[in-house]
Amino acid sequence: MTEPDGIVDQDQPSAPEDDGRRARTSAQRLEQDGDIAADFLEELLDIADLDGDIDLDVEGDRASVSIVGGDLGQLVGSRGEVLEALQELTRLTVYRETGERSRLMLDIASYRANRRSALTELAKQVSERVRSSGEAEPMDAMSPFERKIVHDTVAGAGLRSESEGEEPQRRVVVLPPP
Repeated sequence: MTEPDGIVDQDQPSAPEDDGRRARTSAQRLEQDGDIAADFLEELLDIADLDGDIDLDVEGDRASVSIVGGDLGQLVGSRGEVLEALQELTRLTVYRETGERSRLMLDIASYRANRRSALTELAKQVSERVRSSGEAEPMDAMSPFERKIVHDTVAGAGLRSESEGEEPQRRVVVLPPP
């Protein structure tokens, strides 16, 4: 801490205290997020009497947790709605334990992986139609996860896209080249 006359007080900490938690590296934080999520999800599987294995990974700047095996369709729900809700509950559990927001990604029965592949292919097809016709093309309503995949694929095809509408009816519109 600097005194009014410019002298540094050596007895004072130079950074605010973090209420007892030690500073963690990004990798440690992501691993801890994954461990907390896995514990929560294992309990959930036990309560629901469902069989499934939990895989943890770190992808870029987020923890990734996958539940595989057994009949897990009821945990995915229609168009991934239950999966989205479970992801939010899992993120809240991590927040409750760490006090820090998590960008954790949850996948169940490879739903997100399969959906990513299908949306990437669809976005490529729509991009080609828009390039050929010169007309903007709106797509069906999608979740934020799905819209991100489409925006990235359209940008990779050299076109622009934008989102329009309000949740839950927010959609991507693929735009022709200028």
